[in-house]
Amino acid sequence: MEATTMARSSERLHRSEEEKVVDGSEIMRLVGNEEVFNSFVDHKFKELDKDRDGQLSVDELQPAVADIGAALGLPAKGTSPDSDHIYSEVLNEFTHGKEDKVSKTEFKEVLSDILLGMAAGLKRDPIVILRIDGEDLEEFIKGLSFESEMISIYSQIDLPEGSLVKDYIVKALEKLSVDRGMPPSSDPWVVSNVVEPVLESSGNVDQLGKPTCDQETFLEGFKKVGERLAQRLKEQPVIVAHTENTFDASAIRKLLGNKFELDKTLNTALENVPRDRHGKISKEYLRVVLDTVSPSAGLPPLGAIDEMDKVVGEAFKMMEADDGNMVKEEEFKKIIIEILGSVMLQLEGNPISFSSNSVVHEPLSSTPSLWQPSNNS
Repeated sequence: MEATTMARSSERLHRSEEEKVVDGSEIMRLVGNEEVFNSFVDHKFKELDKDRDGQLSVDELQPAVADIGAALGLPAKGTSPDSDHIYSEVLNEFTHGKEDKVSKTEFKEVLSDILLGMAAGLKRDPIVILRIDGEDLEEFIKGLSFESEMISIYSQIDLPEGSLVKDYIVKALEKLSVDRGMPPSSDPWVVSNVVEPVLESSGNVDQLGKPTCDQETFLEGFKKVGERLAQRLKEQPVIVAHTENTFDASAIRKLLGNKFELDKTLNTALENVPRDRHGKISKEYLRVVLDTVSPSAGLPPLGAIDEMDKVVGEAFKMMEADDGNMVKEEEFKKIIIEILGSVMLQLEGNPISFSSNSVVHEPLSSTPSLWQPSNNS
């Protein structure tokens, strides 16, 4: 018993060194301590204010906007129209869409709002930073479940006749999760820095070049490649940001049970929705408003998770909400509430779990540069 307890303690210690949970608490402490936050803003403002005129131009704000985007997990500016739109929105928060210069007071207020919003999101959906170092993958390959699990994965792979064993192995790697010690092999960086070098160095493994791939050949080839991958990861660990969430209707139930909060949320969501001359709203805007309400209801944005989109689609179908008719505001609100109720009932019977993994190209112990103290004086 004592040995088991020691082993578990050792495992927890090992895990604590390999994982870091980002839950927004550091950001809350930063913003919540006025003296520390003022000092932080002073340093950041001075760092950004290149011409020392006491105000930040649009160009001078760009590094801060880029840091915020990186902290939100967005790709670099210029790589995606969708993310570029978010970068523009962040910049508009500072400039209000028209100001050429931003004072330190304005910079502090907007930065505080953005950081608090990020902290709230991280508190709701913490990010676990994992260090994938080959140990879990090696343990999996040597474990009792390896063969049965890989046979199951092999049976799910659908490739044209004549595909090489190597092709099957690549597909199998895509199906292995971080729980098995495999970083997301769909990530271009992982492909070019981990997977491809290992496959190239495994070129002398006879099985990889075979144009036929039976189960036995697949298992033998995958095991050899997996062992080399584990060694590669020991030499070059990969840092992965892992998030997971379960949508179980509890947040919707809480919102629907609080009339004051529900009315406030709906009124805010409807503020900028177009109306005709009679004050009616087209049901075409139901999805737009629902997307605005979603954070308060604990739901992901529409289009983010296929399973959730199906649930919402079923709710719209039940409410006949896609007919595009014009309705009064109260009727519009009633439909939104009914849609939320339908989604709640579906999730109560069948909660939806979702997880994602993305490679982080920073050391495990690093602090995002957005709220990293400056050394400048």
